[in-house]
Formats: sequence, structure tokens, C-alpha cells
Amino acid sequence: MTILLDGRAMTDRVTAHTHLAERMELPEYYGRNLDALYDVLMDFGSGTEIILTDPAAVAENLGKYGEALLATMQEAAEENPNLTIILE
Repeated sequence: MTILLDGRAMTDRVTAHTHLAERMELPEYYGRNLDALYDVLMDFGSGTEIILTDPAAVAENLGKYGEALLATMQEAAEENPNLTIILE
């Protein structure tokens, strides 16, 4: 499964988590925070590839929170052998 995320769509914390929830088809109970994001990324199964276009926009728009969001995604990919994160 390939999931395409657009970094330019993540203009603040609320829109970032809304974009993630919609594109990754996350459940309603998704907590919309970095801990919850890490948890759902750890649950992805075999062959999951997430492509994030324009990651610089995430850091630019969200500042330190954006940097932490990107780090959370990378950490999950390091821990979950079924998950690949590609930053374009």
C-alpha cells in the first residue's frame, strides 16, 4: 500500500493531523497528536510506503512541531520493518 501525503497541506497542527487521518484512513479514535501518530504507524502491516512531498513545508509551517512530526514518522519507520517513509 502506498500513501501520498502533501507537506504543503499541513499548515498548522489541526490541518496536519486532519490530512494525516484522511490520507492514511485512520480510525475516528485517532488522538491527533504525535504519540497517537507513532502508535498508528507502528500498526501498519507489510509493504506500507508513505511518500511525503515537500517535507520542508511541514517544518516551515509548523516549526518545532513540524520537525517533531517528521522525526516521529522516521522513528516509526526505523522501528516498524513493514513501513517505509520517503521524503520528496
